[in-house]
Amino acid sequence: MVILGTTLRICVDDLEPAVEFYERLTGAQAQRFERGGVSVAAAGCFLLMSGPEAELEVLRKVAATISVQDVDAAFTALTEAGAKILAGPVPTPVGRNLIAVHPDGSVFEYVDRRA
Repeated sequence: MVILGTTLRICVDDLEPAVEFYERLTGAQAQRFERGGVSVAAAGCFLLMSGPEAELEVLRKVAATISVQDVDAAFTALTEAGAKILAGPVPTPVGRNLIAVHPDGSVFEYVDRRA
């Protein structure tokens, strides 16, 4: 598995001022999408999420998003190393993802940019 980078996940009450701040901070225009009733904006290495508290409560349990070349390769590497796959691989608006629990209990999302 090749890890390409990590995205920090931030749940916010009001997405618009957060997007403005992180766009200024990173110098990057946020990419936006909606998933499961949650509004999402990605600016640089920051993934901002806003929506119903019930949805955010689940999202807060994921420590970070890890970009990989291939989610299938990540699935294999993770399971061989002893991680438990909670969900996926499944398609997303920007590629595919899976959610894994590492043996220490940490929860991470792994994503690729495959069409």
